[in-house]
Formats: sequence, C-alpha cells, structure tokens
Amino acid sequence: MTSGTSRVLAWIPSLLPVRGDLAEMGRSPRRDLLAGLTVAIVALPLALGFGVSSGLGAEAGLATAVVAGAVAALFGGSNLQVSGPTGAMTVVLVPIVGRYGPTGVLTVGVMAGVMLVGLAVLKAGRYMQYVPAPVVEGFTLGIACVIGLQQVPAVLGVPKPEGDRVLVVTWRAIEEFVRHPNWTAVAVAVAVAVVMLVGARWRPTVPFSIVAVIAATVVAQAAGLSGAKPIGELPSGLPAPSLSFLDLGSLGSLLAPAVAVAALAALESLLSASVADGMTVGQQHDPDRELFGQGLANIAAPLFGGVPATGAIARTAVNVRTGASSRLAALTHAAVLAVIVFAAAPLVAKIPLAALAGVLLATAIRMVEVGSLRAMAKATRSDALILFLTAAATLALDLVYAVIIGLVVAGALALRAVAQQARFDQVPLDHGDHTAEEHALLAEHIIAYRIDGPLFFAAAHRFLLEMTEVADVRVVILRMSRVSTMDATGALVLKDAVHKLNRRGIVVLISGIRPGQRRVLDSVGVLDLLRLEGAEYATTPEAIRGARGHLERTGVLHTARKSARNVTEMREGGPR
Repeated sequence: MTSGTSRVLAWIPSLLPVRGDLAEMGRSPRRDLLAGLTVAIVALPLALGFGVSSGLGAEAGLATAVVAGAVAALFGGSNLQVSGPTGAMTVVLVPIVGRYGPTGVLTVGVMAGVMLVGLAVLKAGRYMQYVPAPVVEGFTLGIACVIGLQQVPAVLGVPKPEGDRVLVVTWRAIEEFVRHPNWTAVAVAVAVAVVMLVGARWRPTVPFSIVAVIAATVVAQAAGLSGAKPIGELPSGLPAPSLSFLDLGSLGSLLAPAVAVAALAALESLLSASVADGMTVGQQHDPDRELFGQGLANIAAPLFGGVPATGAIARTAVNVRTGASSRLAALTHAAVLAVIVFAAAPLVAKIPLAALAGVLLATAIRMVEVGSLRAMAKATRSDALILFLTAAATLALDLVYAVIIGLVVAGALALRAVAQQARFDQVPLDHGDHTAEEHALLAEHIIAYRIDGPLFFAAAHRFLLEMTEVADVRVVILRMSRVSTMDATGALVLKDAVHKLNRRGIVVLISGIRPGQRRVLDSVGVLDLLRLEGAEYATTPEAIRGARGHLERTGVLHTARKSARNVTEMREGGPR
C-alpha cells in the first residue's frame, strides 16, 4: 500500500459523524424542532414545484427533500445546512430529462454523488472558495431568470412545449396562450406570487408561501376553477429503494451531465454553507465533510426516485433566522416532510400547478439582490463584465458553461491586471566610491534597470520588447531583487533578451537573484549562460564594479577618460 493511499484511508474517518454532533443536538432541542417545522412548511411548496419543473414530478421533489435532506443533515459539514431540490439544479436537470429521460436523471444523480464523495476524499472542498464573487452573482442572476422563465407555461396554464432551451419554450408557451388563453391560471399564479412578495416585506417571519398555496387550493376547489389544473395523484409514501433504473450501458454518455451536476452541487452547497456561517457567530462548516454528505445524499435520493440535490440557500437562511443551532433542525425538516408524504398525499395532490408556479416565480424574483448587483456592477468594469457575461451565458447556454466562461474571463482579466503591475524602469547608477568624472563616464556606457513585480507569461513579452530597445550602450545591469514571481516563460524571455543584447555587443549583468527564482532560471539555462559570461552578482554595487572592470579590460573606459581629458584641455587652452 502506497503512502498516498494510506493518507487517504487515514483521512476518511474525519468525514464521518462524530459524538460532538449528537451533543450539539441535545443543547437546544425545542428551538431546533421549531426551526425544522418552519423550514418544512417553507420547503413543501418549493420541493413540489422544483420536482414538477425538473420533469420528474412533484413526488420526486418530495422524495429528494426527505431522503437527501436527512442524509446531508447527518453526514454534511454544516450544522445549519438544509438540503433538497433547488432551482439551480432544476435548470441543469431539465435538458438532461429531455435527452435521457427520468432514468437518465436518476443515474446521473448517483454518478454525481460518487464524484462528490471522491472530491471530499481528495480534500477538494477548500478550492471552491476561489470562485470570484462576480461569477457567483452572475450565475445567481442567470438562474433566477431561468427559473422565472421555466414557470411561464404553468403560469399561463398551457401544456409545456417541446424543447430544452428555456427561451424557445417560453416563446412557444406565449404563442399557445395567445391562441388559447387561460386567465384563471394566470390569476392564481400572480396572486400567489404577490402574496409571497408583499407578505415577506410585511412579516418576514411568516411562511407566506404555504399560506398562499393553501388559500389558492381552497379557492380552486371551492369555486371549481377548471383552469387551475392540480398536481395530480401522489403516492402515499416513499417507494422502496431500488437500483433498477441504472443503465450501465449509458454511463459513458452520461459522464458529462454527471460532472455538471456534481460541479453545481459542490458549488451551491459550499456557497450555502458559507452563507450560513456568515449569518451566525461561532459556526464554521467543514467543506470536505460537506462534499461527503452531499455525495451520500445524491447517491441515496435516486434510490427512492429523487432528483439530485444541493444545499438550499433560501431554506438554510430560514433555518438560521428561526433559531436553529444544530443538525436536529434539518433532520426535523426532513421528518415533517416525510409525515406529509405518508399522511397528506391526497391533499397535496389537489394543489394547483399554477400556485406552485407562482411560488417559484416569487422565489426567482427574491433571488435577485438588486443592491448587491448594483454594487458589483459599480466596483470595476471587469467585475461588471464578468457578472453580466456569466448571467447571459446561464440564460443562453447552461449553468456549467456559464461558470466555466465566467471563471475563464475572470482569470484572464486577473492575469491582465497582474501583468500590468510589472514595471521595467531605468534607475540611476549608485555613486559608490567613484569620482564625479568616473560616474559620468560610467553613465555613458552603463544602464541599470530594475524589474518590479511578476515576470511571467502575461508580462514577459512586454519586458522583452522594452529590453531589446535599449540604446547603444556597452553594459546593461538588471536588478532582480524586486521580482515577485517568475515562471518558465519569463525565464525564457529573459534568456532571449540576453542573447539579443549579446549579439549587439552589449554585456548583460544581473544582480539580486532571489532563491525562489534560481530553480526556474536554472531549468531553462539562464544561470549557465550567466556563469559562462561571469555576469551574475549578489548585489548591485558588485555588478557596477564588474561593469567598470569589463569596460577597463576592453579599453572603453580608458579611451573615454582620455577623450574626456582632451576635451577638458581644449576648453582650458590646450595641454599644460
């Protein structure tokens, strides 16, 4: 067994629940139970709505909320995280359902769960913190737009048109509504959305989503509104766990969708856990354990017919605001939803689809933090570009491509900004022990440059251009002590510049090479070149003395001194 394998095996126990988790759940059980009940009331319409939107039905959303919610609460890395179906995941799942069908989605969920467990074992959780804020804000804005557009067919009361592009589906739904308008569905959806949005401003602690859904259901049933189509029959309980949906022959074609689902689950779950930490004092999630818990949750949920799940920011925020202090709250949320599945399935089946569409429409609107977007857009042009480019890509392409595009653009702009910090400035020679006459003569034949900042691929070629435009001098001194970082490209460009100057008869001396740069310079042969020419010095004064010695050996300094004396004598009336 290799040492690497041994370290991985030793790391795995740290991902499992510990006795301290149980102790935490016993400290404030009443508050946690109340918080869990409140979150369950908020989560019910969302779970139903996201299940319907995903294409697998309301029962899939409930199964996900119950199974994934319980497993992630037990094994996850956050005491306050609430997991289940989310709008962001729905955006990714819709095209997968359209192409591979329900069994494809379930298989993708299991594959993504295995990938998340692998990421946890490899300790990849810490790297999610490097996703730039404009990318996060951009895809959140894009997701909100996509979720809102996905509800258009249900809001208008028309069958969902064919297609997996949300803009195309939305346009076709509007065309169908124009031909066969259903104002009842529109009224129900708009009423639910308005009640949620207005109610949240009036009494933020009241779960107006469930209030509005119950009211819409009662009115639709009492008035016999034919345009308010209900969810339909739901199973009275969770199905028995099964692996019959797995299609081993399609694993290759499902790999790319599984990677997309795993990436989204990791990103959204860790973002949600970070939000929970920020809303509390003393709470700190374990990112690797969180990935492990989400991985197990996504392996378990498809066994019961559930869709892939992630940490849910909205439900987690409700959990924190209502006083949760341990995992007991999230477990209670899952248990309450399980009771609803077993005891109230006939009642849930009567909820109008338009009412759920109104819930998700209001959710999409509330996802857009106008103040945060305005602040990000005003920060820098780069931040604004990344934000809106990510949002547009989310809307036009899909979430994973949008995040990749956002990261690539953010990385390119960051490199550009870092490269612009590199400076190549001419600096005056140190007087040292030279006379004024010698210093003037040295200045005629020696130029000293100081390189500040990074010398890497994004800035190296600008350095080469400036370096090779040096005027007609005999010696160039490069002061390297302020170079902050250097890569192979920077070292190769430096070597090329030395060669170009040498071919013009100009000697290049280098001083102040830092220990961290030696390995890079040595790998491309720069140090061998300098050693051959005897051109490396520890300090700049030593390099200046070396330059003077070179000029004396070649006779340049002697000739220059003689010329200077001749000029002086001519000005004073001839030789004495």
